[in-house]
Amino acid sequence: MMRTLKFLLSKQMQRSQGVEQVGGFTMIELLIAMILAFLVITPLMGFMINIMNTDRQEQAKANSEQEIQAALDYISRDLQQAIYIYDDAGIEAIKDKLPDRAPTTKTDRVPVLVFWKRELVSKAFTIGSGTNNTNDTFVYSLVAYYLIKDTSSTWSNAARIARWQIRDGVADPSSTQTCGKYLAGQCPSPGFAPFKLDGVGTLAEKMNAWTKATATYTADSIVLVDFIDQTKTDDVPAAPAVTCPPNSASITWSKVSPNTASFNTRATGKMTSFYACVDRVNTTAQVFLRGNALARIENDSTKLNYTESKKTYFPTASVRVQGRGYLYTK
Repeated sequence: MMRTLKFLLSKQMQRSQGVEQVGGFTMIELLIAMILAFLVITPLMGFMINIMNTDRQEQAKANSEQEIQAALDYISRDLQQAIYIYDDAGIEAIKDKLPDRAPTTKTDRVPVLVFWKRELVSKAFTIGSGTNNTNDTFVYSLVAYYLIKDTSSTWSNAARIARWQIRDGVADPSSTQTCGKYLAGQCPSPGFAPFKLDGVGTLAEKMNAWTKATATYTADSIVLVDFIDQTKTDDVPAAPAVTCPPNSASITWSKVSPNTASFNTRATGKMTSFYACVDRVNTTAQVFLRGNALARIENDSTKLNYTESKKTYFPTASVRVQGRGYLYTK
């Protein structure tokens, strides 16, 4: 009996101590798997990268189009308050009175759109007692839009448009006067001087004779929109030309662009991305803008110029605005 039990136990121990076989991949199998994975994943990666680049390019185009339109909307609202818009001869006459225009100062910007407007000042002064007895009034402002191209690292490698403004103060109707004859906190901008309509001469001659006050300007130019096309006509002769609508019996357009005789030596004086056609008599301007979406995705500044094959990266827009103000000259 004992022998039988020992025999059975020994057989059971032999079966439980059997060596388990371990399986695995050979080097050839691993190599084949890696090759197959490479052949499948590489095209998929290329496809995904292509989709991401396309999406980035389309997003850059969309952003440029939206910003160009938003800038034009802002300029349009500004021009609606205009009472006088300078044509090319007018800007030429007053250019040295504008900021940064003296021959020894900045040469990276040119004024393109310059006008006088009648601006609302809400709750300018109080009549009588009580906080609700406030009156609004209007003052005259001089506004200039510049095309700027420099090497500032704050902005893109393309050009940009900046707005500059000075305005008159609010005259004090009471006996308490500050800064001359103006309300406290409502003094004229330093350097501001009103235009003069008295005397002999046409309206254009009187407005072109405007000169600044002796005080130094302190108002800064504020950038309205960046990523404006910086392409110069001597870089790309086929760049879009500056063209105005045809004249009619009631409208005579004057082209106002940086490419005038006194600005030919300036880099910004050879660009066609921001210009205006002005009908001075009817206080009307048609403004043209061209953006540069390539500057959003391309770091190499030598590859940002306009080309016909990439014109979809250069969105354009225009708007025609007539100023609602009116000057009484008699």
